[in-house]
Amino acid sequence: MLAWITANLATILVCLVLLVIAALVIAYLIRNKKRGKTSCGCDCSGCSLRGSCHRER
Repeated sequence: MLAWITANLATILVCLVLLVIAALVIAYLIRNKKRGKTSCGCDCSGCSLRGSCHRER
């Protein structure tokens, strides 16, 4: 088992780094969603989904 880990250490580390990055991105998106912020950044006046993606202010 130890031989397999040492042979694949680089792959394991890259996968762990990618998992941490994905978790941070998901946490960032959830935090922004709870605060009422969106990721689109555009004007919603012409959008057909304007009533469903944003809270009314």
